[in-house]
Order: sequence, then structure tokens, then C-alpha cells
Amino acid sequence: MAGHSKWANIQHRKGRQDKIRAKVFSKMSKEITVAAKMGEPDPDKNPRLRLAIKEAKSVSVPKDVIDRAIKKSQAGDGEDYEEIRYEGYGPNGVAVIVEAMTDNRNRTASTVRSTFTKNGGNLGETGSVGFMFDRKGEITYPASVGDADTVMMAAIEAG
Repeated sequence: MAGHSKWANIQHRKGRQDKIRAKVFSKMSKEITVAAKMGEPDPDKNPRLRLAIKEAKSVSVPKDVIDRAIKKSQAGDGEDYEEIRYEGYGPNGVAVIVEAMTDNRNRTASTVRSTFTKNGGNLGETGSVGFMFDRKGEITYPASVGDADTVMMAAIEAG
């Protein structure tokens, strides 16, 4: 009997969807791991971890993946992600700062340089554009205050 196999179609579609979900889950897991390493592994005491978990839940990351990422940060072995900063100029001389999280500085530098080049810019030296920007600060708050939007509105109103 000639024809199509419904399962074959489902299998191909599901494979593509699962690949996309795995990429998102991996990205969220890395963010949670770094946030937990930089501060406390308790979301109530670590606002960055709390935000990372909230973002992960918004894209339906399973709880066991979140818990594994937090445990991985405390284990001390395995991959060690670090935040790195690249500076450069985009098209028309626009100053750009790229903050990236990586476990391999050389690979990330190559990727960032390639992206700058493909889009008509160039990667600069450290400090080449950083002086043009000011890091204003970091807002921390307890979970009992409310969600991020409530805190942001209060901060904006306060100036």
C-alpha cells in the first residue's frame, strides 16, 4: 500500500521541536548555574537566580532541569562558565558592548568577532568603548516585595 506514514511526519516535526526546546533548556540551565555560582543557591537570597528561574519557568523548563542546574553550580566540578565582555563598533561607528557567558573564551571571541565583521563592524580593544557607558548599579530586593515589574515601577518612580 503506497502512501504516507503519519508517524513519520510526526517524528520529523517532533524532532525539530525537541531540538529547539533542548537549545532553550540548555541556555536557561547555563544562566541558572552561573547565577547560583555567583551568589547563594537559594532563590530567596539571590535575585539574579530568582530572575533566571522565573525566565526558565516562563519557557516551560522542567523543575528537575532547574534543580540539576542549581546542584551543578554547587558541585564544583564540570564546566566553569564565566561572564566576559567584548567591546567594538557596529555599522556607522555605533559603540557596542557585548556581555557573554562562556566556557571557552577563544571560541566566544571568534564568534563575536565574526558577527561584528559580518554586520559591518569591528571588534575593539578592551576599554575602547567602555568609557562611553556607565553601569548605574544593581537592584536587589526580597521575593516578598513582589515581581520584577512592581519593583521596576517603584524604582522608576523613585528616580
